[in-house]
Amino acid sequence: MDQEIKTVSILGCGWFGLALAKKLIELNYFVKGSTTTPEKLEMLSIHKIEPYLVSFIAEEIIADDSFFNADVLFICIPPKRNSTELKDYPNKINAIIKASKNNVKNIVLISSTSVYADENIFVNEHSKTNPDTDSGRVVLEAEEILKGLHSDNYTIIRFAGLIGPERNPGRFFAGKTYVPNGLAPVNLIHQIDAVGIACEILNKQAFGRTYNACSPTHPAKQDFYTKTAKSSELIEPQFIAEKKNWKVVESVNVPEFLGYEFKVEI
Repeated sequence: MDQEIKTVSILGCGWFGLALAKKLIELNYFVKGSTTTPEKLEMLSIHKIEPYLVSFIAEEIIADDSFFNADVLFICIPPKRNSTELKDYPNKINAIIKASKNNVKNIVLISSTSVYADENIFVNEHSKTNPDTDSGRVVLEAEEILKGLHSDNYTIIRFAGLIGPERNPGRFFAGKTYVPNGLAPVNLIHQIDAVGIACEILNKQAFGRTYNACSPTHPAKQDFYTKTAKSSELIEPQFIAEKKNWKVVESVNVPEFLGYEFKVEI
C-alpha cells in the first residue's frame, strides 16, 4: 500500500519550481524549497515554503541534511547556457542524487523534450532519444544518471517549451521578419499544466516512469506566434512558409497513468 506523501522538497525554486511549491502549499503539503541566492530566502518564507540555501562547488552540493528529509524530491534546476556550467550539469545532478539517496525514496527529475532531435517525426516516451543540441545531450546524461542510481524508481518529466506568466510567447518573435520554419508544429506547455502534471504524479503516486509533458495541440509556428503577438498588441512577426526540422512530441504515459486533462490549449 502506498504511504501518504506529506513532505516535498523542491531543489530550485525558479520559474517552475516556485510555481509548483506555491501550488503544493495550497494542497496542504509541507514544502521545503531551495535557492542559491540568500536574498530569496525571505521570499520563500513569505509563501510558507521552508527556505534552504543550497550551493554547488565542483561536484559537491552544500546543503543542510534536513532538506533531503522528504517523501519526494523534485530536481528543478535546468542546465545553464554557459558552456562550462552546461558541461558540469550531469556532475551536479549526480551529486544531488547521491546526497539525497539515504533520505528520499522518490526523486522526480525535471528534464526536457530536447532529448528528441528534430527528425521530422512524431515521438513519445517509447521513442529513441537522439538529442541534437548541447543542452539536450546533458539533460539526457542526467536522466541516465538517475536511472542508474534509482533503476527501480526513477521519475522523469520531460517538459516541452514552457510558457505562462513572465514568459509571454507573443514576445518571442514580435516584429521579426523572415523567421524560418513557419509551418513547423510547436511543442509547448503552459505553466498551469506543467504544475498540474507534477501534482498529479504526487496525487496518484505514479512514480517510476518517464512522462512527456507537452500540450496535445501543435499549431504551426507562424499561426501560434502571430496570434500571440497580436493578442499582446505587439508587432506581428513574418515567417517563411516552410516546414524543416520539426518534431511532434506526444505522450502515452500522461493519459494512461495520470489521466490528466490539459487546462490551457496552445
